[in-house]
Amino acid sequence: MRHARMRLAETFGKNVRKARLDKGMTLEGLAHEVGLAYSYVGGIERGSKNPTLDVVEKIASVLKVSPLHLLSDSG
Repeated sequence: MRHARMRLAETFGKNVRKARLDKGMTLEGLAHEVGLAYSYVGGIERGSKNPTLDVVEKIASVLKVSPLHLLSDSG
C-alpha cells in the first residue's frame, strides 16, 4: 500500500509541475495562488508531500485542469 501511495504522490507531483510549466507559472506563483508555502508546493512536485484532497482540488482549479488529470498516469 505504501508503494502505491508514493507512486500516486509522484505522479501527481509530475503532473502538477508539467501543468504549471505549460501555464508559464513559477513555483512561487502557483504557491501564492493556492495559498501554500512554495516549499510545500515544491515537495508536492517532487512527490515527497502527500496533499489532502482539498489541496488537490485547489491546485487543479488554479491550473485550470481537472483533479483527475493531475492524478492520472497519463496526465
